Amino acid sequence: MTNEKPLLSMKGIQKDFLGNRVLEDINLDLAQGEILGLVGENGAGKTTLMNILFGMPVIQQTGGYKGTIALDGEEVRFSNPNAALMAGIGMVHQEFFLIPDFSATENIFLNREVTRYSLLVEIFGDRLRTLDKAAMNERVVQVIKELGVNINPDTLVSEMPVSYKQFTEIAREIDRAKIKILVVDEPTAVLTETEAEALLAVLKRLAAKGVGIIFISHRLHEILNICDRIVVLRDGKLIKDISSGQSDVKSIASWMVGHEIGDFAFHHTENHRKTENFLSIDHLKVLMPGEAVKDLCLQVHEGEILGIGGLAGQGKLGIANGIMGLFPAEGSVTLKGKSLKLNSPLDAFRAGMAFISEDRRGIGLLLTQSIGLNIAFPLMQVKGGLLKKIAGLFTWEDKKKIREITSSYIERLDIKCTGPDQSVMELSGGNQQKVCVAKVLALSPQILFASEPTRGIDIGAKHLVLSVLREINEKEGTTIIMTSSELGELRSICDRIAIVNEGKIAGILPAEAPVEDFGLLMLGE
Repeated sequence: MTNEKPLLSMKGIQKDFLGNRVLEDINLDLAQGEILGLVGENGAGKTTLMNILFGMPVIQQTGGYKGTIALDGEEVRFSNPNAALMAGIGMVHQEFFLIPDFSATENIFLNREVTRYSLLVEIFGDRLRTLDKAAMNERVVQVIKELGVNINPDTLVSEMPVSYKQFTEIAREIDRAKIKILVVDEPTAVLTETEAEALLAVLKRLAAKGVGIIFISHRLHEILNICDRIVVLRDGKLIKDISSGQSDVKSIASWMVGHEIGDFAFHHTENHRKTENFLSIDHLKVLMPGEAVKDLCLQVHEGEILGIGGLAGQGKLGIANGIMGLFPAEGSVTLKGKSLKLNSPLDAFRAGMAFISEDRRGIGLLLTQSIGLNIAFPLMQVKGGLLKKIAGLFTWEDKKKIREITSSYIERLDIKCTGPDQSVMELSGGNQQKVCVAKVLALSPQILFASEPTRGIDIGAKHLVLSVLREINEKEGTTIIMTSSELGELRSICDRIAIVNEGKIAGILPAEAPVEDFGLLMLGE
């Protein structure tokens, strides 16, 4: 950070989408070895600004942008991501850019494969070079070890839990030899505090080597911990550019939303009826790659919010995915004394259960469809709602009712959009997450499994979503089983918290128990 000339300089950046200005006169500099925190509410323009820098196709397809970008003092204008990569800019996107049927090694080395030389290459040319899989696997093991996780290089991305996918994305970028700038968009959103700390340490080491880092996160304590400087965007405008030492969480939150944010805490109640047989999970096994459940037993009380925590890869995500029929499961699950048929999502929904998946784009949403259809579809499929009969023979979508219910959830969850007919693909990640919440709320379930329900959303939206979950729990009596990588989030809303270790329940504590006790359970103590 001693260079007078910035490593990166973005001047007068302006971007319009469909006549709406989403970025206005943004000026941003990044020094060599600096970690810059970029924060703002969902839809503030953070990802769009980074997409401009990285040459993402969506920018060119929507009319380009105004302003200039200089790298090492030389003006650049990347027309595609490959040009940005060749110039030394890497980006870890909020939504994964991985090939599901490729292994970790194949994704990390895509277009950078290590090949073997042989005499045949001398005679027939480079087309006869073969992949040096051993060398690539060795490098993958080294870079993943540096991240503090244990991922088999041959594991297919399609078989990974979301946290391992995130580490694979990060490993791909930090392995690049000529990297000058690394943009990381919500890299810790699906990581536990321990895993996030390990990742932040890696980013600090990269910065010490001279790599400039732009760090986007809604975990404001991480922003203050790792960043040298903080830039705040609000409604497409740069509101604040300040040293991290001159700011705090409350100040950053107020700059983001334009008003003060209260403390993030809820009052714990004991209003649930302790009926031990409301939901009984006995000897559950789930074959979810990277999140396997092994002989897990758990009793859930009616009307409570039960938290499920634990380190990545220990099985916490496998519980809901197994019970809801997304991965092969065996064992016994009974709801109010009635046995639940496993390995059947439709039966789980018809039994009164609903599921907010941790993988919103892969499982949670119909990306190319409208907000209205996404919210209405489960209700139509499971309960036959929002349908009308034509001539007494055929059923068809009741578009009027769909618009009404969609509009009510758009208002209730403050989904930033143009209306019920807008495609979900066009929404920011945080607003997509709100649609995931809305579609399960529309089902009015008896039991709601919520896996990482606030993944990738800003502090104001997080407070809103958790408030809605607490509201349906208290007013509608919905029993909620919430899985989260953030212990603080679980402690703020849950009555009890179960910690999963090695596929089993290591222990259950009241939310008010000391943090150290939860930490010991996570470590298997």
